Amino acid sequence: MEQNLEKILPHSRPMIMIDSIDEINIEEGYIISSVTINEDKIFFDKTLNGTDALLGIEFMAQTIAGCSFFKYNIDKPKIGFLLGTRSYKCSLEKFENGKTYSVKARELYCDKELVSYECFIYNEGIEVASAVINAYQPQNVDEFLKSGM
Repeated sequence: MEQNLEKILPHSRPMIMIDSIDEINIEEGYIISSVTINEDKIFFDKTLNGTDALLGIEFMAQTIAGCSFFKYNIDKPKIGFLLGTRSYKCSLEKFENGKTYSVKARELYCDKELVSYECFIYNEGIEVASAVINAYQPQNVDEFLKSGM
């Protein structure tokens, strides 16, 4: 599934951390993306020879943003705000250089502005991280930002 992530995510490079959206199923409420760790990634740490395991939360959040783009069939990506992450568990000390990780996000709740997703990261089909991500995407982002929030 080829796509220009800069037209899907509310980020520009180098802050786009996922590499592709591999599968999207709006009816079943899930999306799968992938990320390959390499020295071109903005948060690559040469001393770790990879990236910190906490970046998994951002991999999950960007995957969720991709789902929003396709679900609402929007022309321009909308900014969302991470409200919280519950129970982020990662069995890795780092995301390792040269490895490709698959990120799956499944919608648990959505009311068009508040969303909750159950997310997983896999390495070669084995779950290595999980969390529940809660986010807020206001209908009118400009008014929300002007309000000083």
